[in-house]
Amino acid sequence: MRIAIDAMGGDHAPMEIVRGARDAAHELGVHIVLVGHEEKILKCLDGETLGEHISIVHAPEVVGMDEHPVSAIRKKKNSSIVVATQLVKEGAADALVSAGSTGAQMASSLFILGRINGVDRPAISALLPTAKGVVVLLDAGANVDCRPQHLKQFAVMGSLYAERVLGLPSPRVGLVNIGAEETKGNELTLAAYKLLQESGVNFIGNVEGRDLFLGSSDVAVCDGFVGNVILKSAEGLAMMILGMFQQELGRMEDIIGRERVMHIMGGYKRRMDYAEYGGAPLLGVDGVSVISHGSSRARAIKNAVRVAKETVEQGLIPAIKSAIEKDIVKGVEA
Repeated sequence: MRIAIDAMGGDHAPMEIVRGARDAAHELGVHIVLVGHEEKILKCLDGETLGEHISIVHAPEVVGMDEHPVSAIRKKKNSSIVVATQLVKEGAADALVSAGSTGAQMASSLFILGRINGVDRPAISALLPTAKGVVVLLDAGANVDCRPQHLKQFAVMGSLYAERVLGLPSPRVGLVNIGAEETKGNELTLAAYKLLQESGVNFIGNVEGRDLFLGSSDVAVCDGFVGNVILKSAEGLAMMILGMFQQELGRMEDIIGRERVMHIMGGYKRRMDYAEYGGAPLLGVDGVSVISHGSSRARAIKNAVRVAKETVEQGLIPAIKSAIEKDIVKGVEA
């Protein structure tokens, strides 16, 4: 399997991206195609020989975080994100990973890979830690304005992701809302509730914000505005709790011992750290495109490659195509 990585995207590119790519190549048994400025990538490889596990495709341009995504990818045809996406389109790579501009990756994926037939709006699927494991949150920021039909498609795609990639049988799908009752919510959620009841997924009804982190559902569906607020709030809350936790445990070192304190902190960090989850697949485009956090370091990139690998291996894209096609046929017959 060949995974294309945008080596120039992210706050710590290219060094941390290349380090993560190198770790992924050796540990996950995949071939990594590093896309970006060849000379800079070679310096980061620090003499490692290219060959069976790692190769480079030169792309001299970079799309900056402050650039308008659509304009940038149209003007910068030789940018690392555009070239990497083109490799997936041409079949020279099985998947794409980038920690660069999310907007640029979305635009590049949409224009080059295209949408799956029948999908109205691709969605970012993010994993959030819960008391019982993880929950797939989508959309996490791709679409700030949605229609009920879009949320139904998010539910179908998110359910398939949870089932195939995360290994959750008959994943529970909840609709993010301000109350558990069927009559609660705005026009969007009220209409989406009815569509989700008829969607064929294991729909368990509305879930409130607190329910997400208690593990009440395996998939949580919402528009991108709400989803992004939830995602960023969760990140901030995790950082605050971690800081407070460290302070309190620090006071207990004399009682339970430093080694025990470090063990507890390590376990907590693994459950709360976004780097453990790697990246969020952009569901609904005709190819595997994994979006990584902009501040990703080597471990996050390695785990993003793992997500990309598992997504390809489990045939998620063909499964989404089949499910959406069946929905189209069902709609025509109705």
